[in-house]
Amino acid sequence: MIRSEVTRRRAVLVLQMLGIAAAYYASGRAGLLRPVEVESSVVTPLWPPSGIALASLLYLGPRIWPGIALGALLTVITVSDGLTLSGLVIATGSALAPLCSFLALRAAGFHTELDRLRDGVALVFLGALGGMVISATVGAGVQMLSGDLPAAEYWSVWSAWWAGDAMGVLMVTPLLLVLRKARLPTVDDRWAEAGALAVVIVVATLVATRSSLSMIYLLFPVLVWAALRFQLAGSAPCALFMSVMAIIAGTDGVGPFAGHSVLEVMLNLCILNGCVALTALLLAAIVTEHNNIRHETEVACEELAALVEELSPRPSAGGASGGPRSGWDSP
Repeated sequence: MIRSEVTRRRAVLVLQMLGIAAAYYASGRAGLLRPVEVESSVVTPLWPPSGIALASLLYLGPRIWPGIALGALLTVITVSDGLTLSGLVIATGSALAPLCSFLALRAAGFHTELDRLRDGVALVFLGALGGMVISATVGAGVQMLSGDLPAAEYWSVWSAWWAGDAMGVLMVTPLLLVLRKARLPTVDDRWAEAGALAVVIVVATLVATRSSLSMIYLLFPVLVWAALRFQLAGSAPCALFMSVMAIIAGTDGVGPFAGHSVLEVMLNLCILNGCVALTALLLAAIVTEHNNIRHETEVACEELAALVEELSPRPSAGGASGGPRSGWDSP
């Protein structure tokens, strides 16, 4: 019985690793649909595998890290048309970056519910901006040492690589974390408001990213609406959709990105996606924390009221006359 249980757990772990490797590879292929060439190196403004890898580690722990490494290796082999020593080192760096982010978040006491402002700050600075330094440093460094990248172009490629990986964490990881609490909507949910928000998101994003009038600022009121009313469940999908549409417009060279060089487009996309992700994540975390504090306060008040009612003196059985009559009282 014990042996069969151990075998079952091992089989489940292997299936989880294979599933994560497949998700990493598939999202990597999707991210490469819109590549940007920076100084003869191909990078992406948004690298979803980094977000998938970190979310997987936060869900299942470091035991599934071999699945991430396998997915990174398959992705590098596909991009490089074969396995080379440089590709192996790059795949190792891509797999180590989310693992280091996970360890840093765990040391900081990170909550996967993202129900506190400190969790949002930790995900931004430890999970995204800090951890993804490893993959960018290894990737750009290997290309420079192999002679594929001139030393003078190192920091340009490093910055683009780091920004793409960090945006993958900021955009994809919160969305996957919120799916853990996903539930079927009930009749009393705000269907009308959610539908109106979805329509406004699509229209505002298309106008902001495709119009030549440079109205990119239209994204933020909608993002604030989503975060205030629906918290992370609304702001995370909204931010990802805005980021994807901005990347499509940037790589097509239309709207506010028209007439700019590749480096300028990449810089604008990084700043825009970073601002969108920070607004969605931190504002949603603040609202969630405030709601939780209010709920805890209400529960504490109800418990205190119940305790006061239980401890308060009760009226005697004799009513208002002051108690039962003594046998010596006159009739």
